[in-house]
Amino acid sequence: MSLNSEKYQALVDLLVQLRSDVTATETDTALLKQRVAQLQPLFQRDIVPLAVQDSKEQSYRTEISKQLRLLEIDVMFFQGSRQAATAQVRLKNIGDRLTTLLQYCHAILQQETPGEIKD
Repeated sequence: MSLNSEKYQALVDLLVQLRSDVTATETDTALLKQRVAQLQPLFQRDIVPLAVQDSKEQSYRTEISKQLRLLEIDVMFFQGSRQAATAQVRLKNIGDRLTTLLQYCHAILQQETPGEIKD
């Protein structure tokens, strides 16, 4: 696995863990916020400085950056939920956002090393 792939895989691992936390029976809001707070610095520190292989990868990175910012907003909205039904809708939105992020990461990983992706 290349260095780039390892960096993206680290992001995937965090996203998968976060998705697991979101689908847990009792969602720990503090843990959720903490995990989301780890994503943006990891992306900025480890992935943004990597050389871009092609324009497609740059497009994915731009979308990942946008989706990470939106994920932070989704978590803030979840924290502010007063009704159980609203909280469930917010959790679904967070789960959907995580799925989108994972799809972008997998698309980049498939470009780099077809057949080596673990989830």
